[in-house]
Amino acid sequence: MIDSLGPDTIDQEDFSVIRRSLHTWPEIGFEEINTSQLIAEKLSSWGIEVHRGIGGTGVVGVIHGLDGGKRIGLRADMDALKIEEDNQFAHRSRNPGKMHACGHDGHVAMLLSAAKALAASRNFYGKVNLIFQPAEEGGSGAAAMIADGLFDRFPCDAIFALHNWPGLKTGDFATCPGPIMASCNEFRIRITGKGTHAALPHHGNDPIFAATQIVSGLQAVITRNKRPIDNAVLSVTQLHAGTSFNVIPDTASIGGTVRTFSDKVLDMIEARMRSISTLTAEAHGCRAEFDFIRQSGATINDEVQTELAGKVMKKVVGAANVDTQVEPTMGAEDFATMLRLVPGCYAFIGNGNGEHLESGHGLGSASLHNASYDFNDALIPLGSRYWVALAEEFCSQEN
Repeated sequence: MIDSLGPDTIDQEDFSVIRRSLHTWPEIGFEEINTSQLIAEKLSSWGIEVHRGIGGTGVVGVIHGLDGGKRIGLRADMDALKIEEDNQFAHRSRNPGKMHACGHDGHVAMLLSAAKALAASRNFYGKVNLIFQPAEEGGSGAAAMIADGLFDRFPCDAIFALHNWPGLKTGDFATCPGPIMASCNEFRIRITGKGTHAALPHHGNDPIFAATQIVSGLQAVITRNKRPIDNAVLSVTQLHAGTSFNVIPDTASIGGTVRTFSDKVLDMIEARMRSISTLTAEAHGCRAEFDFIRQSGATINDEVQTELAGKVMKKVVGAANVDTQVEPTMGAEDFATMLRLVPGCYAFIGNGNGEHLESGHGLGSASLHNASYDFNDALIPLGSRYWVALAEEFCSQEN
């Protein structure tokens, strides 16, 4: 191969400015109008082929290398969360109730930095597809892009994603073959009974009492129906009923989430939850409506591509700073939808323990989805270097 230009020759301060601008003006899922405009303009200015409006607000940049080679997809999510930011530093969110509290602003900056370097060097065979995905945060943006012909229009032999990870030492990398993140599923249960005066409960059918029995019964699915060696979480996070202290209401509602690494386990949990909800409500003279929404599947890394990614990580930061057998997390990631169609690897890059936080930072923690979170700009050149090295290594492999 020709000598790589690499991200070290790119002014990284420019990408910190871009990242902070994105942080200042966050946009939530499928509303990333200005974000996608900025991305498209930057890519175009570097001579990169740009396609907009994929899956709504998604952007794909295509970099053509030397003849032959493979086609790699590099994905960055770009949406913000519905969180009011606590930070008071200069680049805090100016869009009320919206915040980049998961670091997607940094993910965009890392991939843009890599895009500029790759476009300048073309030090690879084949093609690099830069995928900027909308609506990762529960909006199924990956599915929207796929439905809009993502992999038909931009075929990929493998696809990769990188997410910052607070608590992991700044700049360290971590991944693992097989499941790395769980599926994300939402359940809603509406119990309808018969309201009455609280002093005369025998005149009605109490949906609150039925709801509390359902909540207790649901825990048996995890402790008595699931094999102990199978990973799963069932969390009730909502219980709503009533508006007055002396009235038993007509309805109550329950909501929450289920996380698993296996579709088979998930199928069993959903079936048992449905039975417990409907039959328990019936036993107390009520009726239950059960809805189960499968938002994204488990994020499952391909063994071959994960081995390659780990090899590249070690070249970039040294073997001592790479964990290729990281413990999976029960958090979820929309990238799972892409991995079901194309083999690839999802990985973490350490965001540190808050040592990067500036004056004006909020009192909360530096964890993800926290109103005091901020991305660590020191990761931009490291993430960029990884993307460039991975693209060059993957595309230059023999078929």
